[in-house]
Amino acid sequence: MSTKDKLTVLIADDHALLREALHQALDGENDMEVVAEASDGEEAVKLASELKPDVVVMDIVMPKLNGIEATKKIKELVPNTAVLVLTAYDDEEYVLGLLDAGAAGYLLKSARGRDLVEAIRTIQTGGSVLHPNIIAKLLKRAMMTPAEEHKHQGLLSERESEILKLVALGMGNKEIAGKLFLSQRTIKTHLTNIFNKLNVASRSEAIIKGLKWGLVTLDDSTDKFQD
Repeated sequence: MSTKDKLTVLIADDHALLREALHQALDGENDMEVVAEASDGEEAVKLASELKPDVVVMDIVMPKLNGIEATKKIKELVPNTAVLVLTAYDDEEYVLGLLDAGAAGYLLKSARGRDLVEAIRTIQTGGSVLHPNIIAKLLKRAMMTPAEEHKHQGLLSERESEILKLVALGMGNKEIAGKLFLSQRTIKTHLTNIFNKLNVASRSEAIIKGLKWGLVTLDDSTDKFQD
């Protein structure tokens, strides 16, 4: 696999030993390449804006700029880069704060190297690394923001809108493919198009922006897509 076909990853953590361990966990994967390491939040923002990696693996507690603030800045500068946060905490309100900052998902620091590899792949294929309960709470929070009903009308095709609604209902790619009688590859292609049109890099960001822009309404979708 050529370098341009690989998933590019930036590792941001202030502990050299942990950076090295994360680097080693990804080094053996044929479809991934660690393009840089950052030891603080400011460096993470600088390198992300320069290199535009597919994924930033971000620690929360870092000098100069913490992981949440760094995530916000990265998403402003390079919205198509996904941020996977490493944290020692899984409190729901805390996690929702990370997602509000623009994180695609989170991974506990107790996770294994294999979990990190799979999480990166999942994000890049339009999958979710979030627990369904977190997604449900994310929806409730996003729906509290008044939608911009007409500004983005027609941005998504009818099929893309249909798929985004199913994503917002917590369905995975395999479930959506079965529901719509399409292949999982086709669903992934539609999700890529949705992400590009919304200028986001992950499922959770697409849900939030879709609701805020009035592209997804959940008041009648539960009945519409009920088996």
